[in-house]
Amino acid sequence: MKYLFIVQGEGRGHMTQAISLERLLRKNGHEVVGIMVGTSATRKIPQFFLNSVTAPVSEYTSINFRPSHKNRKPNMVSTVMYNIFAFVKYFPSIRQIRKEIISSGADVVVNFYEFLTGLTYMTRRPPVPCVSIGHQYLFLHKEFGLPIARYPGHEGLNIISRLNSHGSVKLLALSFNRMPDDPVHKIKVVPPLLRQEVLALRNEDGAPGPQMRRGDYILGYMLNSGFAEEVEKWHAEHPETELRFFWDKWSEGQVKKIDDTLSFYLIDDKEFLKQMSQCGAYASTAGFESVCEAMYLGKPILMVPSHIEQEINAFDAKRNGAGISAKYFDLSALLEFAKEYRQNNDFVDWVRSAESVILKELTEDFRK
Repeated sequence: MKYLFIVQGEGRGHMTQAISLERLLRKNGHEVVGIMVGTSATRKIPQFFLNSVTAPVSEYTSINFRPSHKNRKPNMVSTVMYNIFAFVKYFPSIRQIRKEIISSGADVVVNFYEFLTGLTYMTRRPPVPCVSIGHQYLFLHKEFGLPIARYPGHEGLNIISRLNSHGSVKLLALSFNRMPDDPVHKIKVVPPLLRQEVLALRNEDGAPGPQMRRGDYILGYMLNSGFAEEVEKWHAEHPETELRFFWDKWSEGQVKKIDDTLSFYLIDDKEFLKQMSQCGAYASTAGFESVCEAMYLGKPILMVPSHIEQEINAFDAKRNGAGISAKYFDLSALLEFAKEYRQNNDFVDWVRSAESVILKELTEDFRK
């Protein structure tokens, strides 16, 4: 079968999922005929993604979060207002998406949580079935169990999920744990889609491989560079603890070395994974993909959510034993939690079933 991917370009999670799925499909005799990635003036396609996929990559202008004045959290009011007034500029993108769907000859479109995919199927109705994949679709599940009073704004996120998956024949909801499907919402619950490089760090029986160890440094990832101020403040008080943080601040070059125990690295997936496999603990803004990688590698996690989606990610990860959450980068709390942390082996087994589960969902309903 032939597949066309449409990928949201915000963050690294959807991109690494696309990398993983392309390899999985090719390994099993299928073809990915193209990958479309949404970009903006502030987000470009990372080189690690271009180096990791084999299908031709094209880009289009897409909706993007507007940062706050300190570049710490997305400014939701600014994001909504900007995209309402700028919406006309996305019409050519919708036309481009429909045109490439048809010209690609794909049997199935796989949508990695791209908002314009849903709008394309809503307004242009391409004659190719679409499957949407993402952790956010799990929030629509009738048994997800979110204490909604604690998470105002979750309904807005669910509206976005419904809109960007409009016209999809099924939603593949990536989950930290096994759950029954939800046919009312067309939801199929599937394991996290981790890259082969991550899976290979454990042996066939799931035991830690030779490259895995618990080092004495804290690894971090932050999409918005405004969090660096918090990290540097903690570092000034605890210079004895080595910190290695990844960000996407291209203007600072590959590595910005503050001193002997604090460095900021431009996001690079190979280097990030190498350092993840050997760190003592991990701190991030609760993006689903990197939290899954840390859980799989047995790393205690501090999650500092920057918006409602990441707040729900943190809630779900905490109840699955991943780590703790905070409103700022309280690395002292992470070090205390690391002393008591225990690996979730059920999660490791669930992740290792992903190939068979996801392949079944992407092929069984489309065979001719």
